[in-house]
Amino acid sequence: MLKRIAVLALLAAFAAPAQAADPAHLMLVKTKAKFEDVKDDVVNAVTKRGLVVDYTAHMGAMLDRTAKDVGATKKIYDRAEAVQFCSATLSRRMMEADPTNIVFCPYVIVIYSLAADPGTVHVGYRRPQPAGTAASRAALKSVDELLAGIVRDAVKK
Repeated sequence: MLKRIAVLALLAAFAAPAQAADPAHLMLVKTKAKFEDVKDDVVNAVTKRGLVVDYTAHMGAMLDRTAKDVGATKKIYDRAEAVQFCSATLSRRMMEADPTNIVFCPYVIVIYSLAADPGTVHVGYRRPQPAGTAASRAALKSVDELLAGIVRDAVKK
């Protein structure tokens, strides 16, 4: 049940067009590589840091599967998935600094291609906005840097 709630929250966050998001709250890059290659590169970038992907949400497939049930006719994504993982070290640091920082865990990176442009793959995440004490801001900045590094490694070519 919690995984379904997490998936629905992800869908709500990323279903809107990128231009609707405040750029400070979103890190998103594009590449012309194949979807599967980009997804593999994201997973490899996570694991090379000693982290484990513990869940993959197949958001595009869910939207396709439920379209008829909700009266939808528009296909949004060619493919859309999100990988979820965490860092015990960074998560502990950010939650010790401020227990409310639990809302930033687990970390999620989305990989998607639009139905209208299946040859372009988008990779991104919601940026944790530094807030609270100096320790909280520093911990959240470290999480943002981890996620940015993973995305950067996954799309560099």
